[in-house]
Amino acid sequence: MTEQVITGAKVLSGVLRKMRGELVDGVVHYQLPVGEDLLPLNALIGEKLSIHYAGAINCVHCGRKTKKSFNQGFCYPCFRKLAACDSCIMSPEKCHYDAGTCREPEWGERNCMTDHVVYLANSSGIKVGITRLNQVPVRWIDQGAVEALPIFRVATRRLSGLVEDLFRSAVKDRTNWRAMVKGQVPELDIVAERDALFDRFDDDIAALQQEYGVQAIQPVLDAESYRFSYPVQQYPVKVTSFNLDKTPLVEGVLQGIKGQYLLLDTGVINIRKFTAYQVDVSVAN
Repeated sequence: MTEQVITGAKVLSGVLRKMRGELVDGVVHYQLPVGEDLLPLNALIGEKLSIHYAGAINCVHCGRKTKKSFNQGFCYPCFRKLAACDSCIMSPEKCHYDAGTCREPEWGERNCMTDHVVYLANSSGIKVGITRLNQVPVRWIDQGAVEALPIFRVATRRLSGLVEDLFRSAVKDRTNWRAMVKGQVPELDIVAERDALFDRFDDDIAALQQEYGVQAIQPVLDAESYRFSYPVQQYPVKVTSFNLDKTPLVEGVLQGIKGQYLLLDTGVINIRKFTAYQVDVSVAN
């Protein structure tokens, strides 16, 4: 693990992975994985950063070279066969583990047949989402949320999807990433938003509990919200998004980090989108 800040024109080379974010006293601290190294990013705000795509992509699962990345880092054969790439990952209410048709039952046991959280978050306005219990609060950091509140704890991924599906008729389930990276996040009372949803969908939740068991779908009434501050010196006024497939060399002064985005004075780049890309990363004073 690389702990020191890399400066001078030293280059890190290797496979890119999504940024790691850790909440420390309310502030998110980021590291950028490049090959076997971790590049601490917060101290690099104000420095010139360069990311050069070397022209190769290696599947994050099997390691084979692929001309195109599927589902953020997989080759096409893995995309077709892995449970992590199944359509029910994006639509958890469609989980088919109980039907005996899961692509990888053991993977499903570890990742889907385990406790999940249904939450409200404010990343560009109120949104509803789900995550595994062990992904709290990483999921919210990845979304660039400024505040998040667990509202249900449920026994499986499918049940979390059923609860989320109810709320989607009243609350968005996606982040407006452009508003998020521009820092355009409205002030709101997330507890009041939760209470309004509980009142509106009380009968629907009771029906789910009657069908699947009260213990399987438990409202979280005493949770405190998580609040996040991001290392941003300046938000972009106009958003220009980089694509390594079209622009192999991305460089500029790092002005901030939020969600999975690096905010440069020349544009923004979604690091997670380019998981598995072979890159060279350099920092200069």
